[in-house]
Amino acid sequence: MTIEFQVEGMSCQHCVAAVTNAIREHDEAAKVHVDLASGRVAVESAQPAETLKAAIDEAGYTVTGIANGASNDTTNGASGAAR
Repeated sequence: MTIEFQVEGMSCQHCVAAVTNAIREHDEAAKVHVDLASGRVAVESAQPAETLKAAIDEAGYTVTGIANGASNDTTNGASGAAR
């Protein structure tokens, strides 16, 4: 399942590595894509969203939103969802 997180506090490649490594501590096979410009982290993993969120939080970053699946889930507001 792909889970997309909105994450605050990431600003550099060190942040990308820290978030990626934190997630992979819980799922070595996870596919992680971090977009610094938007603050989005897309994770393809068998782990539940709560586990991955906790990993990101423990790495020192703040998860402000979560979208499950590949659909256009705008449950956290439409402010950035329009295309």
